[in-house]
Amino acid sequence: MINNSNLLDSEKIKYVHFIGIGGSSMSGLAEILLSQGYKVSGSDIKSSKATQKLENLGAGVSIGHSAENVTDPDLVVYTVAVKEDNPEMVRSRQLNVPVIDRAELLGLIMKRYSFGIAVSGTHGKTTTTSMITTIMLEAGTDPTAHIGGELDSIGGNTRIGNSEYFITEACEYYGSFLKFFPFMAVILNVEVDHVDYFRDLQHIKDTFRQFISLVPPDGFIIACADDENVLSVINGKNCNIITYGLKNPEAMWTAKNISYNDLGCASFDVYKHGEKLGSVALSVPGPHNVSNALSAVAACYTCGCGMESIVTGLMRFGGSHKRFELKGLVDGIKVIDDYAHHPSEVKATLNAAANTVHKKIWCVFQPHTYTRTKAFIDQFSQAFTNADNIIVTDIYAAREKDPGDIHASMLAEKISQQGGNAVYMCDFQEIAHYLDKNAQPGDLILTMGAGDIVRCGEMFLNIRANK
Repeated sequence: MINNSNLLDSEKIKYVHFIGIGGSSMSGLAEILLSQGYKVSGSDIKSSKATQKLENLGAGVSIGHSAENVTDPDLVVYTVAVKEDNPEMVRSRQLNVPVIDRAELLGLIMKRYSFGIAVSGTHGKTTTTSMITTIMLEAGTDPTAHIGGELDSIGGNTRIGNSEYFITEACEYYGSFLKFFPFMAVILNVEVDHVDYFRDLQHIKDTFRQFISLVPPDGFIIACADDENVLSVINGKNCNIITYGLKNPEAMWTAKNISYNDLGCASFDVYKHGEKLGSVALSVPGPHNVSNALSAVAACYTCGCGMESIVTGLMRFGGSHKRFELKGLVDGIKVIDDYAHHPSEVKATLNAAANTVHKKIWCVFQPHTYTRTKAFIDQFSQAFTNADNIIVTDIYAAREKDPGDIHASMLAEKISQQGGNAVYMCDFQEIAHYLDKNAQPGDLILTMGAGDIVRCGEMFLNIRANK
């Protein structure tokens, strides 16, 4: 059996098959392997832009899962959504083909680059990874990047470069990032989340400690000094630790003279060890993005990027898809969609919305998973203070089954008990018509969640467009 840590360097691995090749991460990894000369095939339950792109690049893609799709590959890659009874998984086991999960392949790809940058944290990973990628492109470092969301400037979620820089998100769920090989680890924040896997905060902190232990002694950790949990995690780590923060006076990198324009986007001065290095004007809204940007500044400056490239890159970064993404403007009403699905993310996104010029904020929230909704119902109920009107729709189950002891209407009631103007509605079309009847020029409609809530805002836009 081949040693997994050197799988991709083995001469025996020339043909890789992906079970679930259309997923956002899987399709990007398949694209990287194609660029490195591997033969690639895969299957998915439906055709998509991602599968069509891979076919155009030379991959063999099958729609539907079948044992016949596994035609003697050297390596099989699967996602956590794929179960052992999947016919392609069964066939792979029968053939004694090495089988690894998506995170392990991502780690093996990262290992091939001498400067792997892994962006971790409970929130902000996609935005910060995108910021770093945009800056490094501006600086001409030609990185390879693998992002959790789509970035328009690279035409998707993956970019193939020709340098030693590899930039990716590092997700803590199921300990995925413990399979990575980072030379630089960015830690944005550490909070309780993914309660279907993590027992408690201590379990999460221990997992992050394991993650940063993967950084070599000559490597770097970029850490948020405003987050007590982050400081606890990095305590005692033997490598180059670089801190940033907006509140902690001991942070190496800080932002001062922060101001916001009518769109809620910040301008600020960047300081390192008390010395002003430049001024930044962001094109994405919210105080949380000042912190995200500061982490990107610290990371890119450490990589050798000049302040001019950093300033220009951040100014040009207009956001990732589903991160405060403007979906449309009709009759003076803005419709924005955001991925927020954790109480801290909801609060930060509504804070960003509150910093924009608007009359009323209509927030349509789709809770994500039963376990998260039940575990954080009290925190969620206090996260909507910046919304004038809140519509809570049914919980998006994702990978879970309904346990019968938590319902979206319970969250709407809790929000109302905290003084919020909240209602429960289950039907997207009903919500869209309700918004059409009640939203006024100057109002902002914000759809939030990690499921399919974006469709609700799109329905509203269609109703108004057809009037």
